[in-house]
Amino acid sequence: MPPSRWGPIRSLLFLSPVLILAPYLALKQHYALPTPLTELYDPVTNLPQISETRILDFAKHLSEGIGYRTVGTREHALADEWMVRQAKAVQRHCEAAVAATGVKLECEVWRQEGSGSHRFDMMNKRLYKTYVDLSNIVVRISDGTPQGKEHAVLVNAHLDSTLPSPGAADDAISDSCRHQPRSILRAKDISSAAGSSGREILFQATSEEMIEAYSHVPRPFGTIFANDIFSSGIILSDTDFRQFEQYLNVTGLDMAIVGNSYLYHMRKDLVENIQPGVAQNMAENTLALLRYLSAEGSPIPTLTTYTRPSTVFFSYLGHFFIYSFTTAKVIYAALLAGSIGLVFATFKAPAPNGENHSVWAEQVRGIYAVLAGIAGCLFVPNLVAFIMKNVLGKAMSWFSSEYSAIVLYAPPALLAYVDPKGTLLSQALVGPVEEHSVFTALLLAQAGLSWGVQMLGVGSAAIFFLSAFPIFLVLLVNPLISGGVNEISLLTYGLGQAFPLLGGVLLLVPVIEVFVPLTGRIGAEAPADHIIATIVSFIGALALPLVVPFIHRFGPRALRRGILYASLITALLIAIFAMRVPFDDMHQKRLFILHLENITTHEQHLHIADADGAPGFELFASDIVNEFIAGRTGSAVKSSSSALTSVDMHEYNSAWDPLYPFSAFLTTYEVPLAVDPAYVSPWTVSGNGFTISAINDVKDLAAGTRSLTLQINHPGLIWTVVAFDAHVLRWNLDDNPPDEYARHRVKEASFYGKDTWSIDLVLKLGEGAGGADGALSVNFIGLQEKGMWPGKKAVKEQGGVAMQLFEELDAWVEKKTSGTVDALLLGCVAGVVTV
Repeated sequence: MPPSRWGPIRSLLFLSPVLILAPYLALKQHYALPTPLTELYDPVTNLPQISETRILDFAKHLSEGIGYRTVGTREHALADEWMVRQAKAVQRHCEAAVAATGVKLECEVWRQEGSGSHRFDMMNKRLYKTYVDLSNIVVRISDGTPQGKEHAVLVNAHLDSTLPSPGAADDAISDSCRHQPRSILRAKDISSAAGSSGREILFQATSEEMIEAYSHVPRPFGTIFANDIFSSGIILSDTDFRQFEQYLNVTGLDMAIVGNSYLYHMRKDLVENIQPGVAQNMAENTLALLRYLSAEGSPIPTLTTYTRPSTVFFSYLGHFFIYSFTTAKVIYAALLAGSIGLVFATFKAPAPNGENHSVWAEQVRGIYAVLAGIAGCLFVPNLVAFIMKNVLGKAMSWFSSEYSAIVLYAPPALLAYVDPKGTLLSQALVGPVEEHSVFTALLLAQAGLSWGVQMLGVGSAAIFFLSAFPIFLVLLVNPLISGGVNEISLLTYGLGQAFPLLGGVLLLVPVIEVFVPLTGRIGAEAPADHIIATIVSFIGALALPLVVPFIHRFGPRALRRGILYASLITALLIAIFAMRVPFDDMHQKRLFILHLENITTHEQHLHIADADGAPGFELFASDIVNEFIAGRTGSAVKSSSSALTSVDMHEYNSAWDPLYPFSAFLTTYEVPLAVDPAYVSPWTVSGNGFTISAINDVKDLAAGTRSLTLQINHPGLIWTVVAFDAHVLRWNLDDNPPDEYARHRVKEASFYGKDTWSIDLVLKLGEGAGGADGALSVNFIGLQEKGMWPGKKAVKEQGGVAMQLFEELDAWVEKKTSGTVDALLLGCVAGVVTV
């Protein structure tokens, strides 16, 4: 190291304004929300305005006044009735406006009911859903003319909430945002909510015109990177948006609130936990979209047909950038060509070891140093993840805070970067490489990746361009700053690192906001610790690209000290995180408990499951059995055998079919329950029980087929599921049943009080267990409408033995875990019948 240069500490102090200010600005931009408005009318103009207070009042009434609006429940029906009243209130406002001003305005209201079925594949599982008399509530605002109704924009939200959530953010807030004056239209634009803080993010867009429309909202927040992640299937989830695209072939936008998605589908999805400004932001963005799409020159009339977008888009520094893939290829190719020219123009031989190297030989050595650094950056954090999970048994210790994952895994990532000759070998095999060569090699790598990835048709290549372009600019002006071709100024580092760090933090924060809470529900077998370690280290490498040339700036002694310090910090963090618990009262563990009554065998079981890899679940399940079941008298249930049995989650485990295919993520245990000999099941009472029968049953032995209607009666039960093995030739679910003997699973959703549904089947005889007579064995299960805790605690006396247990068990879980566990408690009825 030349004696005139500063050492690493003074150099880092000089760069500290950039290293602090860039993340600060990124976080400030990420969390920027508008000031919530309280009044319905602007006090200056006296015109209607978006009011977050009004929105949250509506959301609170839906989520807490009405409550848990699971499809098929009485609460869902009450919410439906309330929504119709709100729609008609909008209609009356329109009529009053017409009467007062004569404006051309018409508001129409429909409540539609529909029955049918569709295929809903998820997590690579084939699944069919059938529904009976479910409703849509539609308000159409137009100028009253046929021309004004020919094309429209749909703003869509769902009224129900899923188990076991009151659904304030998912999706009462979206329903409520659409009940503001001038914000309800019939349309093609879809919004949803998964979290409760921060701006909503655009993560699916299906046409260039709709991306352009989104660019006109006041606070756009979206990136092609999020779009590519969701489209890849890495996130095992889906939204209602796909149904509109798949079945109606309409284009649109899919947006979601993702901040603090720990509360997604949890009991604490309440208005009090929605960040101020979230509803204001969503509603104002939605209104801006509607204004643009309903204005003169709107692209809507041209979108009767559309093509998938080949468009790069991202929000950056408060602006929303859009350009085509063709433009991207030209820009990225130009950057790569300019980078190559710059490398030739600034290369100076000989190399530092005294040998004359060609320009390309030096760049190869520099690229090797960069690749070695990245490999080490990925390897060491994953080694820490392995130690935490497999050696110390402290998996997911970072779960209770997205940022704690960065705290744990960022230092070992840097350790890999600064280790030039240790056992991790991130730089050991490289040997001495000139700082300038590493800098220019990094530029070539980033520019080459941006062009190469874009040539593959992947718009996320922009993340490499946004890193390479500022590096190119600072290298271009570096000779003016440093006074020499090969000398790299610290100011060059500061300028070159600012924008990649800003962009990297803007990318990292929403990604970990999605993935960290998601690890609490992707199953114990999923490598959650390694997923998070890889995300932090990979995006961290994108955010801090100049670390590799920076470490080649200093001598071996300084580097050895850096390795020592980073190693000590990493060891200290491992020790600290080993003492942490993964969950707290706002970042809870999801627990699943079923009280299952089998009306075929007359047995009852308690099923206990979780969906994460955090330690201690088996012990906790044993505590539940010991406290509430084993050898206990006077409780709601007693065990016939206190043994807690682990149960494999496979395709024929029908106990968890109401949660299929998510059930594949569950780690499950069961324990048998004692049944009072005097107990008479209400689900087997003639005329009021859970029954499956075959009607219109015709066998055609000549054709080798059996035609029947499988009829399911389920009074008092919701979310019923039937599963059976057969070679189905035709059915009324769709036109394409599998052309083979296979396992079929059909889930039902019906409006409250609708107790019968059916499937028309034509089966091939002579295959499977049914044999030549075509006998069909059907597994069935359903949820007790009044047997769900806490959603139905107001009518707990009507929930039978399951609710008696759940009330006591839920209170015990709350006290035992200090509120760190959110339990889904379901009373279920199941059995098997041959028809």
